[in-house]
Amino acid sequence: MKKIILTGDRPTGNLHLGHYVGSLKNRVELQEKHDYDEMYVFIADTQALTDNFNNPKKVRDNIIEVALDYLSVGLDPNKVTIFIQSMISPLCELTMYYMNLVTLSRLERNPTVKTEIKQKDFGNSIPVGFLNYPISQTADITAFEATIVPVGEDQLPMLEQAREIVRSFNNIYGKTLVEPEALIPDSVVCRRLPGTDGKAKMSKSLGNCIYLKDDSKTVKKKVMSMYTDPNHLKVEDPGNTKDNPVFIYLEALSTDEHFKKYLPEYKNLDELKAHYEKGGLGDVKVKNFLYEVIEDTLRPIREKRKYYEDNIDLVYDILKEGSAKALEKANSTLKKVKKAMLIDYFD
Repeated sequence: MKKIILTGDRPTGNLHLGHYVGSLKNRVELQEKHDYDEMYVFIADTQALTDNFNNPKKVRDNIIEVALDYLSVGLDPNKVTIFIQSMISPLCELTMYYMNLVTLSRLERNPTVKTEIKQKDFGNSIPVGFLNYPISQTADITAFEATIVPVGEDQLPMLEQAREIVRSFNNIYGKTLVEPEALIPDSVVCRRLPGTDGKAKMSKSLGNCIYLKDDSKTVKKKVMSMYTDPNHLKVEDPGNTKDNPVFIYLEALSTDEHFKKYLPEYKNLDELKAHYEKGGLGDVKVKNFLYEVIEDTLRPIREKRKYYEDNIDLVYDILKEGSAKALEKANSTLKKVKKAMLIDYFD
């Protein structure tokens, strides 16, 4: 069986450091390992419209922004297929067929869906498209016969529901669809980067993000205003590093080389943590170091983004060519599905 990777993001805003450490960096590493037969990365505009249906311009404007983020972090269109979800019409047809395999109560029990419904405060006015999200995601995964789906821990219930749908389909119609496996980041700290305000998750809607496109001045301002340990009032006070976003970011991004370059009095992060926890180390010094670490991460990303911004027609060509390739693959899967369901009437 081929090893096929599928992953993507909703175009509801620019991507941020949380996306970078949680998925984008890993995608580039997977790309460079060449340990796969096919890899698809898509911009999930159809899914974004389930809760932005009354603001399509927001989704449209952010498609190119997400594409720029993809290319700037190092995703290579010669190695992976980058496409726009709504350009792949078989996904809608597959979703329709899979809807018959899932009950309403099962959708409502999905933990990820339940959490997001609560966050968005839909009340009793839940759009059908939003509730249908796990089925749509199953169509995405199966259309490309994905065997591996990189996800965060919060998305595991969605993938499990996709696996259930695949098993139901294969039990009824014969083995046709591929059952996917989840791939989550090895590092626990990279699975969910907290916001700069200390909240559990970096989120566009909460305004607590450091974006990949942020300039140096903006990054500096955000880092210096980051939440730390509220009980660390004086330099000499012992500090907490466990729930401290500054140290969590350093754990996700810093290397021993960063210490040699910017903070040579410490060999590594363990030594820095020990000093902070003992007392005698101020937040400003740690934040200045974090700023340098983030700048080292974002500088090459900014440079590559500038190139693609100056050659925006190339970005559109990449999306157009990727979408055409993805459509061909999805059509092939749809043909297999319709044959299994005995609705390939004229073949």
